[in-house]
Amino acid sequence: MYTDKIVLITGSSRGVGYIIGKYFLDNNAIVIGLSRGASSIDNRNYFHYEVDLAQPDAITRVFKIIAKEHKRIDIVINNAAVLTSQYSMIMPLKNAIDMVQVDFLAVFLVARESAKLMRKNTYGRIINISSMAVSLEPIGDSLYAACKAGITTLANVMAKEYASMHITCNTVAITAIETDMLKQHSPSARTKIKDIINNLPVPRMAEADDILNVIEFFASERSSYITAQTIYLGGIN
Repeated sequence: MYTDKIVLITGSSRGVGYIIGKYFLDNNAIVIGLSRGASSIDNRNYFHYEVDLAQPDAITRVFKIIAKEHKRIDIVINNAAVLTSQYSMIMPLKNAIDMVQVDFLAVFLVARESAKLMRKNTYGRIINISSMAVSLEPIGDSLYAACKAGITTLANVMAKEYASMHITCNTVAITAIETDMLKQHSPSARTKIKDIINNLPVPRMAEADDILNVIEFFASERSSYITAQTIYLGGIN
Protein backbone atom coordinates (compact mmCIF):
# COMPACT_ATOMS: atom_id res chain seq x y z
CA MET A 1 0.00 0.00 0.00
CA TYR A 2 2.83 2.40 0.86
CA THR A 3 5.59 0.95 -1.29
CA ASP A 4 8.46 3.45 -1.64
CA LYS A 5 6.69 5.98 0.60
CA ILE A 6 8.92 7.48 3.30
CA VAL A 7 7.10 7.90 6.61
CA LEU A 8 8.50 9.80 9.59
CA ILE A 9 7.07 9.00 13.03
CA THR A 10 7.98 10.73 16.29
CA GLY A 11 7.87 8.74 19.52
CA SER A 12 8.29 5.55 17.52
CA SER A 13 10.10 3.47 20.14
CA ARG A 14 7.00 2.54 22.15
CA GLY A 15 3.25 2.93 22.57
CA VAL A 16 1.14 4.38 19.78
CA GLY A 17 4.22 5.41 17.80
CA TYR A 18 5.50 1.83 17.81
CA ILE A 19 2.10 0.56 16.66
CA ILE A 20 2.00 3.09 13.82
CA GLY A 21 5.56 2.30 12.78
CA LYS A 22 4.87 -1.43 12.57
CA TYR A 23 1.72 -0.75 10.56
CA PHE A 24 3.56 1.23 7.89
CA LEU A 25 6.42 -1.27 7.76
CA ASP A 26 3.93 -4.11 7.32
CA ASN A 27 2.52 -2.15 4.37
CA ASN A 28 5.89 -1.77 2.64
CA ALA A 29 6.77 1.79 3.65
CA ILE A 30 10.21 3.08 4.55
CA VAL A 31 9.92 4.33 8.13
CA ILE A 32 12.07 6.91 9.89
CA GLY A 33 11.64 6.86 13.66
CA LEU A 34 12.52 9.65 16.08
CA SER A 35 12.56 9.19 19.85
CA ARG A 36 14.68 9.82 22.92
CA GLY A 37 15.56 6.17 23.34
CA ALA A 38 16.53 3.21 21.21
CA SER A 39 13.99 1.22 19.23
CA SER A 40 13.34 -2.50 19.27
CA ILE A 41 12.02 -2.50 15.70
CA ASP A 42 14.17 -4.79 13.56
CA ASN A 43 13.37 -4.19 9.90
CA ARG A 44 15.64 -3.31 6.98
CA ASN A 45 13.22 -0.52 6.01
CA TYR A 46 13.33 1.09 9.46
CA PHE A 47 15.78 3.88 10.25
CA HIS A 48 15.97 5.10 13.82
CA TYR A 49 17.41 8.35 15.12
CA GLU A 50 17.74 9.04 18.84
CA VAL A 51 16.83 12.67 19.39
CA ASP A 52 15.52 14.65 22.35
CA LEU A 53 12.44 16.34 20.93
CA ALA A 54 12.48 18.79 23.85
CA GLN A 55 15.58 20.35 22.27
CA PRO A 56 14.79 22.48 19.19
CA ASP A 57 18.41 22.45 18.00
CA ALA A 58 18.44 18.65 18.11
CA ILE A 59 15.38 18.54 15.85
CA THR A 60 16.89 20.83 13.21
CA ARG A 61 20.15 18.85 13.32
CA VAL A 62 18.46 15.51 12.77
CA PHE A 63 16.47 16.89 9.85
CA LYS A 64 19.70 17.91 8.14
CA ILE A 65 20.80 14.29 8.45
CA ILE A 66 17.44 13.01 7.18
CA ALA A 67 17.54 15.37 4.19
CA LYS A 68 21.02 14.11 3.29
CA GLU A 69 20.35 10.40 3.82
CA HIS A 70 16.72 10.07 2.66
CA LYS A 71 16.17 13.13 0.43
CA ARG A 72 12.43 13.32 1.05
CA ILE A 73 9.51 12.65 3.41
CA ASP A 74 6.04 11.72 2.15
CA ILE A 75 4.10 11.28 5.39
CA VAL A 76 4.84 12.55 8.89
CA ILE A 77 3.05 11.41 12.06
CA ASN A 78 3.55 13.81 14.97
CA ASN A 79 2.93 11.32 17.75
CA ALA A 80 5.51 11.94 20.49
CA ALA A 81 4.16 13.41 23.72
CA VAL A 82 4.91 13.61 27.41
CA LEU A 83 2.30 13.91 30.12
CA THR A 84 2.30 15.02 33.73
CA SER A 85 -1.24 14.80 35.04
CA GLN A 86 -1.36 17.11 38.04
CA TYR A 87 -3.28 20.05 39.42
CA SER A 88 -1.99 23.28 37.88
CA MET A 89 -1.14 24.89 41.24
CA ILE A 90 1.36 22.16 42.10
CA MET A 91 2.67 21.37 38.61
CA PRO A 92 6.51 21.40 38.67
CA LEU A 93 7.85 24.03 36.28
CA LYS A 94 10.23 21.55 34.65
CA ASN A 95 7.35 19.22 33.79
CA ALA A 96 5.32 22.10 32.41
CA ILE A 97 8.18 23.26 30.19
CA ASP A 98 8.82 19.71 29.00
CA MET A 99 5.19 19.34 27.91
CA VAL A 100 5.23 22.61 25.99
CA GLN A 101 8.49 21.73 24.28
CA VAL A 102 7.58 18.16 23.29
CA ASP A 103 3.80 18.33 22.92
CA PHE A 104 3.65 21.64 21.06
CA LEU A 105 6.94 23.21 19.94
CA ALA A 106 8.38 19.92 18.65
CA VAL A 107 5.20 19.31 16.66
CA PHE A 108 5.63 22.71 15.01
CA LEU A 109 9.29 22.10 14.21
CA VAL A 110 8.83 18.55 12.90
CA ALA A 111 5.90 19.63 10.71
CA ARG A 112 7.81 22.65 9.41
CA GLU A 113 11.02 20.78 8.64
CA SER A 114 9.08 17.92 7.03
CA ALA A 115 7.16 20.38 4.86
CA LYS A 116 10.44 21.83 3.57
CA LEU A 117 11.27 18.38 2.19
CA MET A 118 7.73 17.67 1.01
CA ARG A 119 7.51 20.84 -1.09
CA LYS A 120 10.30 19.58 -3.35
CA ASN A 121 7.95 16.85 -4.58
CA THR A 122 4.78 18.95 -4.12
CA TYR A 123 3.27 16.16 -2.05
CA GLY A 124 2.87 15.42 1.62
CA ARG A 125 0.68 14.30 4.47
CA ILE A 126 1.13 15.79 7.95
CA ILE A 127 -0.87 14.00 10.65
CA ASN A 128 -0.89 15.10 14.29
CA ILE A 129 -1.90 12.83 17.16
CA SER A 130 -4.06 14.78 19.60
CA SER A 131 -6.13 13.66 22.59
CA MET A 132 -9.61 13.39 24.02
CA ALA A 133 -8.32 15.80 26.69
CA VAL A 134 -8.90 18.70 24.28
CA SER A 135 -12.65 18.19 24.29
CA LEU A 136 -13.15 16.69 27.75
CA GLU A 137 -10.78 19.09 29.58
CA PRO A 138 -10.12 16.73 32.52
CA ILE A 139 -8.93 18.10 35.85
CA GLY A 140 -5.16 17.78 36.15
CA ASP A 141 -4.51 17.97 32.42
CA SER A 142 -4.67 21.74 31.88
CA LEU A 143 -1.35 22.17 30.10
CA TYR A 144 -1.43 18.85 28.28
CA ALA A 145 -4.92 19.60 26.94
CA ALA A 146 -3.88 23.12 25.96
CA CYS A 147 -0.87 21.84 24.02
CA LYS A 148 -2.98 19.26 22.22
CA ALA A 149 -5.59 21.92 21.40
CA GLY A 150 -2.78 24.08 20.10
CA ILE A 151 -1.57 21.51 17.60
CA THR A 152 -5.05 21.35 16.08
CA THR A 153 -4.94 25.09 15.42
CA LEU A 154 -1.36 24.68 14.22
CA ALA A 155 -2.42 22.05 11.68
CA ASN A 156 -5.34 24.12 10.47
CA VAL A 157 -3.16 27.16 9.78
CA MET A 158 -0.40 25.08 8.20
CA ALA A 159 -3.04 23.45 5.99
CA LYS A 160 -3.69 26.86 4.44
CA GLU A 161 0.00 27.70 4.14
CA TYR A 162 0.92 24.38 2.51
CA ALA A 163 -2.16 23.73 0.34
CA SER A 164 -0.55 25.08 -2.84
CA MET A 165 2.25 22.53 -2.37
CA HIS A 166 -0.31 19.68 -2.15
CA ILE A 167 0.55 19.05 1.49
CA THR A 168 -2.37 18.24 3.76
CA CYS A 169 -2.43 18.75 7.54
CA ASN A 170 -4.90 16.88 9.73
CA THR A 171 -5.34 15.73 13.32
CA VAL A 172 -6.68 12.60 15.01
CA ALA A 173 -7.67 12.96 18.66
CA ILE A 174 -7.39 9.57 20.31
CA THR A 175 -8.97 8.25 23.47
CA ALA A 176 -7.10 6.23 26.09
CA ILE A 177 -5.26 3.15 24.85
CA GLU A 178 -3.12 0.73 26.85
CA THR A 179 0.37 2.21 26.51
CA ASP A 180 3.29 3.04 28.77
CA MET A 181 1.94 6.60 29.11
CA LEU A 182 -1.34 5.29 30.49
CA LYS A 183 0.41 2.88 32.83
CA GLN A 184 2.39 5.70 34.44
CA HIS A 185 -0.80 7.09 35.99
CA SER A 186 -1.55 6.38 39.62
CA PRO A 187 -4.34 3.91 40.47
CA SER A 188 -6.67 6.80 41.36
CA ALA A 189 -5.94 8.54 38.04
CA ARG A 190 -6.58 5.31 36.15
CA THR A 191 -9.92 5.05 37.93
CA LYS A 192 -10.80 8.56 36.75
CA ILE A 193 -9.81 7.66 33.20
CA LYS A 194 -11.98 4.56 33.37
CA ASP A 195 -14.91 6.72 34.50
CA ILE A 196 -14.31 9.07 31.55
CA ILE A 197 -14.20 6.13 29.13
CA ASN A 198 -17.43 4.69 30.57
CA ASN A 199 -19.18 8.00 29.81
CA LEU A 200 -18.12 8.16 26.17
CA PRO A 201 -20.77 7.56 23.48
CA VAL A 202 -18.74 4.45 22.62
CA PRO A 203 -17.69 3.38 26.15
CA ARG A 204 -14.49 1.44 25.61
CA MET A 205 -10.75 1.97 25.36
CA ALA A 206 -9.28 2.71 21.95
CA GLU A 207 -7.71 -0.18 20.07
CA ALA A 208 -4.84 -0.03 17.62
CA ASP A 209 -7.07 -0.45 14.58
CA ASP A 210 -9.27 2.49 15.64
CA ILE A 211 -6.27 4.79 15.40
CA LEU A 212 -4.76 3.18 12.30
CA ASN A 213 -8.06 3.45 10.46
CA VAL A 214 -8.07 7.25 10.71
CA ILE A 215 -4.35 7.55 9.98
CA GLU A 216 -4.81 5.42 6.88
CA PHE A 217 -7.63 7.74 5.76
CA PHE A 218 -5.57 10.90 6.25
CA ALA A 219 -2.42 9.35 4.72
CA SER A 220 -4.14 8.07 1.59
CA GLU A 221 -3.31 9.57 -1.78
CA ARG A 222 -7.09 9.76 -2.28
CA SER A 223 -7.34 12.24 0.62
CA SER A 224 -5.81 15.18 -1.26
CA TYR A 225 -9.05 17.15 -0.68
CA ILE A 226 -9.08 16.43 3.07
CA THR A 227 -7.13 19.00 5.08
CA ALA A 228 -7.50 21.12 8.24
CA GLN A 229 -9.70 18.41 9.77
CA THR A 230 -9.79 16.84 13.24
CA ILE A 231 -11.38 13.48 13.94
CA TYR A 232 -12.18 12.54 17.54
CA LEU A 233 -12.45 8.87 18.42
CA GLY A 234 -15.08 7.38 20.70
CA GLY A 235 -17.89 9.73 19.69
CA ILE A 236 -16.37 12.83 21.32
CA ASN A 237 -17.10 16.15 19.66
